[in-house]
Amino acid sequence: MRSTPLFTILLCAACSSGAGPTSTRSTASPAPAGLPGLAFLREAEIRADLDALASDAMRGREAGTIDELRASVWVAERARAAGLEPAGEDGTWYQFFPLQRQQQSVTSRIAVNGEALQLWRDVAVVGLSSTDVDAPVAWVASSDEAALASAEVTGRVAAVLLDARDAPPAGDALAARRFMNTAVQRIGRTLRDRGAAAVVVVTDAATDRLFELAATTSMRGRYALDTGEPQAIPATTPTLLVRHAWRDRFAAPGARFTARLTVDSFVYPSVNVMGRVRGTDPTLRDEYVLISAHQDHDGVRASIEGDSIWNGADDNATVAVAALAIARAFAAQPGRRSALFVWHGAEEKGLFGSRWHAERPVVPRESIVAVLNADMIGRNHPDSAALLGVIPPHRNSTALAQMALEANARFAGFALDSTWDRPEHREGWYFRSDHLPYARLHVPALFFTSLLHADYHTPRDEPERIDVAKLTRIAKWMYATGWAVANAAERPRIDPGFRLERE
Repeated sequence: MRSTPLFTILLCAACSSGAGPTSTRSTASPAPAGLPGLAFLREAEIRADLDALASDAMRGREAGTIDELRASVWVAERARAAGLEPAGEDGTWYQFFPLQRQQQSVTSRIAVNGEALQLWRDVAVVGLSSTDVDAPVAWVASSDEAALASAEVTGRVAAVLLDARDAPPAGDALAARRFMNTAVQRIGRTLRDRGAAAVVVVTDAATDRLFELAATTSMRGRYALDTGEPQAIPATTPTLLVRHAWRDRFAAPGARFTARLTVDSFVYPSVNVMGRVRGTDPTLRDEYVLISAHQDHDGVRASIEGDSIWNGADDNATVAVAALAIARAFAAQPGRRSALFVWHGAEEKGLFGSRWHAERPVVPRESIVAVLNADMIGRNHPDSAALLGVIPPHRNSTALAQMALEANARFAGFALDSTWDRPEHREGWYFRSDHLPYARLHVPALFFTSLLHADYHTPRDEPERIDVAKLTRIAKWMYATGWAVANAAERPRIDPGFRLERE
C-alpha cells in the first residue's frame, strides 16, 4: 500500500464493492441456542486482525494522515471479506468528512537576548497563539505557589523554572503527560492573571526529559470539523515551554524576550468506514442496530523507551477487530433487523467521525434503534468489565440497558464496575467515546469497555499486551446484545425525560 497512490487505493476499494460482497466465511461449530452466529467470533481470527491493525506498519493510525486512511482501507477490505455490503456514500465503504487543523506555524520566530530558539526542538508553544511579544524577562526561580504569588511580572515575560518535586517516574508516560499539562497550565494561568506579557516555563534538569512528550502533543495544534469558516485564534497571553539548556539565558540579568507567533490552518480528510447486513424481516429490515468502533489512534509521537509509534492496540484496535468478528456473525446469520457497522474516524481528535455521522447518517436517523459502542476492551482483570449508559443520568434506554445486562448474565458473566458510569467520576469516561453524539440526539446508546490502564495513550499499548480471550468474550457479549436488539419484537425506546447532565 505504501507505494500505491492513496486515491488509487480508495478508488479500487470502492469499485471492488460494486459487484457485491464476497466472504471468506468458513464452516463453524454449532452455536448455543438463540445465538446462531456466536461460533464465528473466533479468537485466532481476532488475534490475527489485531496484530495487523495495531502493527507498527500502520504507524499509529493518526486522524488526518495517510496512516489513518491506510488503516481505513484495511478495515473496509476486511469488512468486505466478512460478508458485509458497503453502506457508505455513493455505493462505497466510506463517508469522508473534513477536519480543520490549526497549528503553530514553523515560521514563528522566538528569541531570548537575540538568540533564536527552534520551535519544537528548543521551545514549544502551549495551545495556539498569534501575537507579537517584546519585553524584558522577569526570572522566577521556583514554580511553587508562594514564588508565583510574589513575582513582579506585570508587563514582563515571566520565565519560571519548573519544579520537579512532584514529577512522576520516567516510565509512567500517562502520569508524565498529566503532570506537564497540569503544571504548565497552572503556572500560565497564575502569571497571566498577574499581568505577564508572556509566560515561559523552563524545565529543570529532572523535567527536561518530559519536554519532547509535551512538545509532540502541542505541535499538533487544534482540530475541528471544517465548516468552511476560518476559526479565530483567541488573543491570549502566550505560554511557552523551553528546554533546560536555555535556563541561564532566561535567568541572566537584563534578559529580553521577543516572539512573533503565527498560526497556519489546513483542511485534511478523515473518514468513517461503513458496512451492513440486511435484516430478514420485511417489516423490520429498514431498522438498524448500529455497532460502533473507531480505527484511529495517536500516530508517531515522542519516543518512550525507544518506541515512537503509539500503536493503540487497546485504543481502539480491539473494538475495530471485534466489530469485524461481530460482522462475520451477522453475515453468517442475519437478524430480523439490519445491522449497520460503523468504524468512526478521528475519534481521538474529538469524536469527529461520530459527530459527523450522527448529524448526517447514511440511513434515516429514526431508523437507528440502538447504538452499541465500545472503546478499549482488551485489558485489566480477565473477569471484569464496565457498561456505561445503565445508570441515570447516562441511561437513556432502560430497555436497551436490560438487554445488555441479560446478555452479560447469559453469555459473558463479567463482574461489572458501575463506578465509571456515575456522573461524579473524575474521568468523565461516558463523555469520551463515539456513542455520545448519538445519545445526545436521543438514540438509545450503550458503551462497552474494560476501562483505562497504565499504557493508555502511550507506545506501550501494543498487541502483545492484549488479553485476546477477554477481547473475544466482550465481543460475544456485544454480539449477544446486538442480536437481542435485532430480533426483539419492539425496538428499545428512549426513557421519558432523558437528558444528560452535560449537554
